[in-house]
Amino acid sequence: MLPLSKNLTPEKEATLKIHEYQAKELFKKYGIPVPKEKVCHNLDEVQKAAQEIGIPCVIKAQVMVGGRGKAGGIKIAKSQEQVKEFGQAILGMEIKGLEVKKVLVSEAVAIGSEAYLGIIVDRTQKQVVVMACKEGGVEIEEIARQRPEAINKVYADPVLGLLPHRARKVGLFLYSEPKVAFECASIAEKLYKLFIELDASLVEINPLVLDKSGKLVALDAKINFDDNGLYRHPDIEAMRDRSSEDENELLARERDLSYVRLNGNIGCVVNGAGLAMATMDLVKYYGAEPANFLDIGGSSSPQKVMNALEILLKDKNVKVIFFNIFGGITRCDDVANGILAAKEKLNIQQPIVARLTGTNEDKAMGILKEAGLIFASSMEQGAKKAIEVLKGV
Repeated sequence: MLPLSKNLTPEKEATLKIHEYQAKELFKKYGIPVPKEKVCHNLDEVQKAAQEIGIPCVIKAQVMVGGRGKAGGIKIAKSQEQVKEFGQAILGMEIKGLEVKKVLVSEAVAIGSEAYLGIIVDRTQKQVVVMACKEGGVEIEEIARQRPEAINKVYADPVLGLLPHRARKVGLFLYSEPKVAFECASIAEKLYKLFIELDASLVEINPLVLDKSGKLVALDAKINFDDNGLYRHPDIEAMRDRSSEDENELLARERDLSYVRLNGNIGCVVNGAGLAMATMDLVKYYGAEPANFLDIGGSSSPQKVMNALEILLKDKNVKVIFFNIFGGITRCDDVANGILAAKEKLNIQQPIVARLTGTNEDKAMGILKEAGLIFASSMEQGAKKAIEVLKGV
């Protein structure tokens, strides 16, 4: 009945994202071909890198958002004068709210053709899937929506991995020339090895370029890592660029909360990731948009609830707060005490809709009786009431 939540894509889950230049360093370690390039932090470094790499060269903003090219963050410099001009223009510019603090100076590749090659977990099949498309440098999500038949999917065996004949299937889908197809298959195998060994949640080459000399090159690179696997990879954790991450998400991580900011205006405070997803689905199902994913966890304290509300309220788009608590290990009276403390300390003006059921729910209701909350007996009713209140705000 309910739609699977689309709010938490691989971009928005508990993942660590790294810059293009860092992803390419990992590509090189796994034998995946990348252009000759150098990361630079100021104009002097840009000009020196251009001299070393040669003209023409490409200057690429290093920010972890899409649309860099459309924003003017990727330029081909055909002279030293243009290197200086583009370096000055890109360093310090803002792309989707992020300041460009470093650029990648890369050799210009003579492009023959472009393709897409990526790996992700297909949750419906519970398998890792290698995706290939003959159109590179485009939004793969748009192609998946509009022309899903243009994407070739090859599944890795959960035990045996990406078998050679399946990797060759990927290569032969993208390229008719056998030599190039087998080279592509080799890249797919290396990409899969990287994906598994480094606990990645997404690995992407877009575009994978066949240059005019007949060689394949990963012109762009993107890797996301599962936060839950980072304890095994301190070297990957060290790549984290905190300046490119949402401050509230960092603060939530420090406070042992799971928080992801979204684009809606109903702030959701929930215990348990599954319940949080279901709550967001209900909000969307009844016609509104959740402002966040916020899981206070299974064992909450009043202080933890107050910490959660403090983070949530930093988002000025939040107009209504919806508490959906199913008390098991989490005690409803602890949550209620946290709400009361937050209302007093944080001067909360937004209406609060609360569905508190389970351990000590009667105590919770007694604590919150005079707090001016709107109570709901089920999460469905709570979602509907939150939306009704939102319409009147």
